[in-house]
Amino acid sequence: MREVPKQTVMAIKSYQNQAQLLVKNYLFADPFIPYTSILGGILACKVAYDLTQLISNFYSKTYPGLTKIQRVEWNNRLVSVGYFVSDLAMILWLYPSLGGIEYVIHHSLSGIAVAYSMFTGEAQLYTYMVLISEVTTPEINIRWYLDTAGMKRSTAYLINGIVIFLAWLVARVLLFGYMFYHVYLHYTQVIKMHIFGYILVFGVPAVLATMNLMWFGKIIKGVLKTLAKRQ
Repeated sequence: MREVPKQTVMAIKSYQNQAQLLVKNYLFADPFIPYTSILGGILACKVAYDLTQLISNFYSKTYPGLTKIQRVEWNNRLVSVGYFVSDLAMILWLYPSLGGIEYVIHHSLSGIAVAYSMFTGEAQLYTYMVLISEVTTPEINIRWYLDTAGMKRSTAYLINGIVIFLAWLVARVLLFGYMFYHVYLHYTQVIKMHIFGYILVFGVPAVLATMNLMWFGKIIKGVLKTLAKRQ
């Protein structure tokens, strides 16, 4: 296994010390802060949900004509920018209208991994790598909006589809490949983690990567199908 340069090790150590100091002095200075921040995040998502409903009623010609479940999904998709707890709650509440078992698995595993990293300080780099994949969420939501608004044949829909393809390729395929390679290079450090964290580092990305590849196959078929219709 390749030896890591001493300067790189020192830089990583310095970053870890600063991160631990920040967590200790701010996040865990009061034991209620992590929990209040979660509740605050859920409240913020609820506010965004209600504002979406209010604004859409006034400014969207499509919204008033949607079914009840379509309105719920319309409002919920604006909230989905970080939000595993609130989004998962909505999915379970109206299951399976807003998403099937794959979304439940995705949100549950992601939430567990983020919570573990937050409360233990372990595997933060890998957690950030996985969270970067959420950069594809706005494009996916825009696609749903365009489709629901009857703009499936528009140029905006085609451009958004290409953006989804590129973003998914980079953030959910190539980045995951690099993460697995990084784990391989630093396996001697990873193996020192708590057994639960060790399982998360290998289990969560593996499951998510498999789901990402399955969805990526559908994205490729969708792009090819859309391009074929325009020829």
